[in-house]
Amino acid sequence: MPDVVTRARPDFSRRDAELRELMDDPDCDPGALRRTYARFDVVNSLLAGWSTTYRRRILPLAGPGRPLTLLDVGSGGGDIPRALARWAHRDGLDLRITGVDPDARALEWAAARTARWSVRRPHLAPPVFRRTTSRELVAAGETFDVVISNHLLHHLDPEHVQELVADSERLARRLVVHNDLVRSPGAYRLYSVGVLPLTPGSFLRTDGLRSLRRAYVPHELRALAGPGWAVRPGTFAHQQLVRDRSLPVQTHGPR
Repeated sequence: MPDVVTRARPDFSRRDAELRELMDDPDCDPGALRRTYARFDVVNSLLAGWSTTYRRRILPLAGPGRPLTLLDVGSGGGDIPRALARWAHRDGLDLRITGVDPDARALEWAAARTARWSVRRPHLAPPVFRRTTSRELVAAGETFDVVISNHLLHHLDPEHVQELVADSERLARRLVVHNDLVRSPGAYRLYSVGVLPLTPGSFLRTDGLRSLRRAYVPHELRALAGPGWAVRPGTFAHQQLVRDRSLPVQTHGPR
């Protein structure tokens, strides 16, 4: 499918909220959607930086004899929960992971992929996936030690970012990390070329470029989140909206 978003020169001084990702269309090509989910394992392992986030932010929360519970909001194809489960087992951490997503297509893929994954790793406790939302979890009174999301914020309009922030404050007892893209022309140019080997038959290139145009910049996220939250740099073209109840709040960060 031609990538129409690369034929113009995007204006990165503002967020392009009118763009929509192809995979968000309920009538999108199901084969291309499955190939996109399948390749998230590679893209996120290369770019999203969760191994570093796990090592620096999640693993230090472990205590002897006590499990750690983690919620992934908008878990998509489930690659982040599966990676966290592997790392936790390696480190002897009893990490109990729940992934939630309102999209039945994502849940179906995540459940099927995780079932196959578990056959090869019977010694690992697999993540649990549920079709629900953060708002519904709050209403049910559920809480977790850690709440995370990956590449979710840019999908949300400002009022929905604020709703997610409010939900996260209620759901997380210890730590929140929302990992997302940073809008920038440099990242746009590099991704448009670097992702080409992975793109055939998928939405990865078109949707990735649209995501970068929809993404927030740090000062925009900081203003939306308000007191108690910090925006910290992530890996390549990423930032993290963080609430850590064990540390003093930092109000400065990248702009």
